[in-house]
Amino acid sequence: MTNDPLLGLASRARLSARAVMGIGLALASLAVTLAATSAPRGGDTPPAATRPESVSNASDAAAKLTLSSPQISQGKAIPADQAFNGSGCTGKNISPALSWSGAPVGTKSFALMVHDPDAPTGGKGFWHWVVYDIPVNTTSLPADAGDPKKGLMPAGAVQAHNDFGTPGYGGPCPPPGKPHHYHFRLYALSVSKLGVDPEAPTPLINARINTNKLAEADLMGLYRQ
Repeated sequence: MTNDPLLGLASRARLSARAVMGIGLALASLAVTLAATSAPRGGDTPPAATRPESVSNASDAAAKLTLSSPQISQGKAIPADQAFNGSGCTGKNISPALSWSGAPVGTKSFALMVHDPDAPTGGKGFWHWVVYDIPVNTTSLPADAGDPKKGLMPAGAVQAHNDFGTPGYGGPCPPPGKPHHYHFRLYALSVSKLGVDPEAPTPLINARINTNKLAEADLMGLYRQ
């Protein structure tokens, strides 16, 4: 047996190295065991939190504002009954019945605008019907509600002047030639009252509607002479 201090230090160093190596091997073995027990088995479904597609699926299921009419089908011809009566047109000027669903949370009123972008007015188009302040609990308008004299609009709704210069509905009356596109657009708004005069310029009313728009539905019909 030796009392050489250098030999004692070397011996202790070898013992410490073996201890560290043993601890390392033990930790590696533990890691392998944990990985084997936590890995999903064949047929297992990962937790929902690991499947981001579930978020998009929920978004796809969200309601969407839709507009429909028994008289008007998307992209189809508008019946003569809904055409204007005057200015060379011989329709009955009956506004179509409309119904809608899918208003988003926060909707406080609705607005309706009918526009012909093909009218020969220097790119401004022609506004055929402008209605706003439609109460939020309204989900439909009956046929001929566009005639203010009939009193078929819900209480509080305002029918502004169209480009014929009269309040209410003015049906299609394009010049002879190619069919024109008539967009019936329903807007869900974030305000209960739009706060504009019914005789205000239509572009101003349109701008105010779009400023407060939460959602929009578009139903397009065609008409030609």
